[in-house]
Amino acid sequence: MGEWKAYILEDIIEKFIDYRGKTPKKTEEGIPLVTAKIVKSGKIIEPNEFIALGDYESWMTRGLPEINDVVITTEAPLGEVALIKDKNVALAQRVITLRGKPNFVFNPFLKYYFQSPVGHYELDSRASGTTVFGIKAAVLRKVPVSLPPLPEQKAIASVLSSLDDKIDLLHRQNKTLEAMAETLFRQWFVEEAEEDWENGSLLELVDLIGGGTPKTSILEYWDGNIPWLSGGDIAANHKSFVQDTPKHITEHGLKNSAAKILPKHATVISARGTVGKYCMLAQPMAFSQSNYGILPKNSENYYFIYLLINHVVEELQSSAYGSVFDTITTTTFKEHKVLLPPRDEIIQFDNSVSGYFEKMLLNKIQIRTLEKLRDTLLPKLMSGEVRVAI
Repeated sequence: MGEWKAYILEDIIEKFIDYRGKTPKKTEEGIPLVTAKIVKSGKIIEPNEFIALGDYESWMTRGLPEINDVVITTEAPLGEVALIKDKNVALAQRVITLRGKPNFVFNPFLKYYFQSPVGHYELDSRASGTTVFGIKAAVLRKVPVSLPPLPEQKAIASVLSSLDDKIDLLHRQNKTLEAMAETLFRQWFVEEAEEDWENGSLLELVDLIGGGTPKTSILEYWDGNIPWLSGGDIAANHKSFVQDTPKHITEHGLKNSAAKILPKHATVISARGTVGKYCMLAQPMAFSQSNYGILPKNSENYYFIYLLINHVVEELQSSAYGSVFDTITTTTFKEHKVLLPPRDEIIQFDNSVSGYFEKMLLNKIQIRTLEKLRDTLLPKLMSGEVRVAI
């Protein structure tokens, strides 16, 4: 295998596209605008800002993007990186687009380099600013980059991108499975609802369980074996299974606080602040206050309840109130009216969609395994600790 060589970024870059210092006129539709806000976790997520088609040529005077160009955010946040997959986009402030010299660097490898701890360190150690932490273009140009021979760059990028592609496929499968379950819910309980079904309170179908937080000052309450779900964890796993949590509490902490353990498949919803984020538990967990555990009343029809919350969540959000934080309460659930299907109809429906949710959970478990493998390999491959045979 060939030796790794050290370069300065500007020596291996063919095109350095920088639109900082310019502010485009934004519209609600048109050419998607790649902003720093939508460059996340190695990809460009769905855009929510646009410029008019008629403004494209007058705006994009500093250079046009190409497929597999590397986009890197320079501030707020610094160091998020992705590849351009559709060149029909406009480039905004706070991002710089890099196109490597073909005989020096393989663009997908360069993306993974800046995703790795090695690349992050090179950026963070050169950043400046008090209010906004970022890196100047002139400084970015001088960032050192270590590269193996081009064939090995391509082999490394192939290994990592194959993992990312599989992760993306599983995420898409889960979105499809959830959409199918939601369609069946609407068919059974909205479009084909029986005229004799009564209207009643949402609380006639669910039980609400309040959460709690052990005192953080008492060390004996924390770092146990009971997963403890926070509002941030719910938001991070919105409309998905949550498998584990960063924080865990002890049995002692559970007994000496208002925290309660919810069973596997229970739904948890954020009830204060950013209300209406919800997820399903992949294992029993305790959870924080300002959230509700939602259990099926007198049954184990967890999938029906999860899809019911999905169906009514916008109405619950619109009913939130509060002087400082938006809040939904037991009263919000009590006052919200829904159709009350017969119990046997709910049981039959729950059985019909159980396969979708079982597959979604298996996919989520596989996603987590692949992400751990990728995150373990990334720093080793980017430092040369692990080499890829060519």
